[in-house]
Amino acid sequence: MSINATLIGQAIAFIIFVLFCMKYVWPPLIKAIEDRQKKIADGLASADRAAKDLELAQAKAADTIKAAKTEAGTLIDQANKRKAQIIEEAQTEALAEKAKIVAAGHAEVEAERVRAKEDLRKQVAALAIAGAEKILARSIDEAAHRDILDKIVAEL
Repeated sequence: MSINATLIGQAIAFIIFVLFCMKYVWPPLIKAIEDRQKKIADGLASADRAAKDLELAQAKAADTIKAAKTEAGTLIDQANKRKAQIIEEAQTEALAEKAKIVAAGHAEVEAERVRAKEDLRKQVAALAIAGAEKILARSIDEAAHRDILDKIVAEL
C-alpha cells in the first residue's frame, strides 16, 4: 500500500495545490487578464471612435474646401466684372476727354484761322490804301502806275 498511500498523498497534495491556486493565485490572474481585456476593448473602441471622428473631420474639411472654392470663384467673377466695368468707364472717360481735346483743338485752329484772315484783310487794306496814295501822289502815267502795282504785288 505504499504506492497507493503515496498516490493518495500526492492526489491530496495536488487537490490542496489546486484549491490554493483557485483561492489565491487564479483570482489575481483572472483579474489581470480581465483588466487587460478591458483595456484592449477600450483601446479598440477608442480607435473606432477616432476613425469615425477622422472620417467626419475629413468630410467636414472637404465641404469647407468646396465652399471656399465656390466663394473664391464668386469673388473672382465679381472682381472680373468690376474690372471690366472700370475698364469700360475709363474708356468712356478717355473718349470723352479725347473729344473735348479735339474740339478744343479745332476751335483753336478755327480761331487762329479767323485771326490770320482778319490780319491778312487788314494788311491788304493797308497796302491798297498805301498803293492808292502812291498812285494819287504821282501823275497819271501808265508806266508809273505799272511800277507802283508791281511794288504792291511784291509786297503782298
